[in-house]
Amino acid sequence: MTEAAGDRGDLVRVNFDFRRELAEKIEGDLASFCYQCGACVGDCPAATYSDEFNPREIMLKVLYGLGEELLVKDSILWQCTNCYNCHERCPQEVKPVEVIISLKNMLADRGIYPDPVAKIIKTFEETGRTTPLNAAVDRQRKRFGLPPMSPVPMDEIRKLIEPQDSAREAAKE
Repeated sequence: MTEAAGDRGDLVRVNFDFRRELAEKIEGDLASFCYQCGACVGDCPAATYSDEFNPREIMLKVLYGLGEELLVKDSILWQCTNCYNCHERCPQEVKPVEVIISLKNMLADRGIYPDPVAKIIKTFEETGRTTPLNAAVDRQRKRFGLPPMSPVPMDEIRKLIEPQDSAREAAKE
């Protein structure tokens, strides 16, 4: 970069380390194929009800490697409903929802998530389910002719989540 270009405040440097980290979480470098057409915004319920959420802008930040703007406390990413409308509309098959889910996983790996997500994680770690069983669930299952829920093999689940627990504790320190 030249001296004159270094003085310009409008330059953006692509953070390839962030892009490589994200590529490890998903099917390679999907985001690179996004050409910013905006189709992902068309039927997005989160974008409809939030002036802040825009999957196209999220994809642009990913293209530039602006992880420091996405992987923050109170991240806009948590507003994504995971409806998959953007995936269905994308002409490039970029799968913006998969990119956003991977970014949410990166946030969770860093121990950054809203309280409701923390409650779900705690419930899963304790019971192996994301929602606790209760009498209402039992009644509904019986009503639809479904058998009672089988026990969750917690020893297997603990083996799977132990490495994440260690990483999460290290990130908090």
